[in-house]
Amino acid sequence: MFVNRTEELNYLENLYKNRGARLLIIYGRRRIGKTELLRQFSKDKKHLFFSSDLSSEQEQLRQFTEKIYQLTGESFLETQPFNSWEALFRYTFDHLTDKAALIIIDEFPYLCVSNNALPSVLQKIWDEKAKRSNIFLVLCGSYMSFMEKEVLGHKSPLFGRRIGQIVLQPLDFEDLGGFFPKYSKTKRVYTYAILGGTPAYLQRFNEKKTIGQNVRDEILNKNAFLYSEPRFLLVEELREPSVYFSILKAIAFGKTRLNEIVQETGIDDRHKVNKYLTVLRELHIIRREVPVTEESPHKSRKGIYILADPFFRFWFRYLFPNMSYLEEGDIDYVWEEKIKHSLDSFVGFIFEDICIQRLKQLNRDNRLPFKTKNMGRWWNGKDEVDIVALDDEGSFMFCECKWTAKKIGVGLLAELRRKADKFSRVTRRYFVFFSKSGFSNELEDLSRKREDVLLFPFYD
Repeated sequence: MFVNRTEELNYLENLYKNRGARLLIIYGRRRIGKTELLRQFSKDKKHLFFSSDLSSEQEQLRQFTEKIYQLTGESFLETQPFNSWEALFRYTFDHLTDKAALIIIDEFPYLCVSNNALPSVLQKIWDEKAKRSNIFLVLCGSYMSFMEKEVLGHKSPLFGRRIGQIVLQPLDFEDLGGFFPKYSKTKRVYTYAILGGTPAYLQRFNEKKTIGQNVRDEILNKNAFLYSEPRFLLVEELREPSVYFSILKAIAFGKTRLNEIVQETGIDDRHKVNKYLTVLRELHIIRREVPVTEESPHKSRKGIYILADPFFRFWFRYLFPNMSYLEEGDIDYVWEEKIKHSLDSFVGFIFEDICIQRLKQLNRDNRLPFKTKNMGRWWNGKDEVDIVALDDEGSFMFCECKWTAKKIGVGLLAELRRKADKFSRVTRRYFVFFSKSGFSNELEDLSRKREDVLLFPFYD
C-alpha cells in the first residue's frame, strides 16, 4: 500500500525532467518507505534499480552486471561480470545512461561495506564524466549516521556533488486515513500513538480487529514481526545495545532530563551518558526539546530527551520491561494488566504531537488568527503549556490538548490564562483547546462570542 508522499514524488519528478548529471541522496530509517517511494517514482520510467545487500563485493558486482545486461543486452555481460566498481561505473556513464538515465542504488551503505573506497571511486568518475552525462543517479540508504557522515558530510568524497537530498520522515496522523478508512478518528489516534507513522508498521494492523486484538496479535506475540523490530534495528546500528536499551527505557518511563537518566541507568559518568544521547540523536531515535520560547535552544539547560518514534516509545514502555511474560506467551496478562489501563495516559503525550501537526497544517493553509513562526511545548519550573505558537510581532496562541473522557470547561480556560500571564512581550493572545470528548456548553458559548477562544473537537 502506498499512501501520500506527494511532495517527495513531485520533487523527484521535477528533477527527472531536468537535463544534465544529477546526484540525489535519499535516506531515512528502515521501514519508513524509501524503497516503495522509489519504486512508485520509477515504475513508468526506463530505469535500473539495484538493491544492495551484505553479500561479497564479487557477488554484488555480478548482480549489478546482471541488471545492466537486462537493460542493454550486451552479450559480453552475460558471461563476464565487471571486476571492479570503477569499470562498472565507467560503463554506466559511457553506455548505460543512453538507454536508462535513471539509476537507483538502494541501500548504498551495503555496497560500501564490501568496498569502503566506493564513494571515492564514484567521486572520481563523477568529476570526470558528469559534465557530459545525462545521468540521474539516486543513492538511497537506511544507516542514518553513515548517510549523513560518509555520503553527505563535508569530509565525504561525494560532498558538494549532490543536487539535493530527501530525508524521508514518518507519515503524519492524517495519512492514517489511507491505511484505515473504516477506523474511527479515535481508533486512528490510538493506532498512531502505538505505531507512529512508519508505513511498514501500519500495514501490520487490520482495521477489522480491535486495537487490543491488533496489539496482541501483531506486537505482543513473540512470533510477530513487530515484537523484536526495535531490538533488531538498534543492534544493527549500535555497538553497546544493552547500555542504549537502559537509556531508552529510562526515557520511555519519563526520565527525560540528563540527571534523571544518569540516576535511572546507574551510569555515573554524565559525559559518557551525554555521548550515548548524542549517538541516539544522530540516529534520529531520540530528540532533544527545549521550551519553544528559548532564544538559544542549543545552549539551553532546560532540554529534555524524548523518544522520536511512537512505536519505540510504546515498545520500551510496555514490551521491554515485560519480556519475561511475553516469552512465556502470557500475552493477555501483559495487555490487561500492564497496558490497557494506562493506555489513555500514554496516548495523551502523542496526542499533543497530533495537535501540533494539525496546527501546522492550519498555519500552512492560513487558517489561524496569525501566521506563526514557531510552535512547540513550553515549560518552566512550575508550569507547562502543551503547545505555544508565536510570531515576531508578539502574537501568541496558548493551546491545551486533552485526551480524557471529561469535557473541557471554562475552568481550564482560567488556568491557561494564568499561565499566559507569565509571558512577556505579548501583544495579542489566543486560547486554543483540542479535546477528545468535546467542551462544556459554557465554553462553547464563550467561543462563539470571543474570537480569542478557539475550540477543536477530536471526537468522531
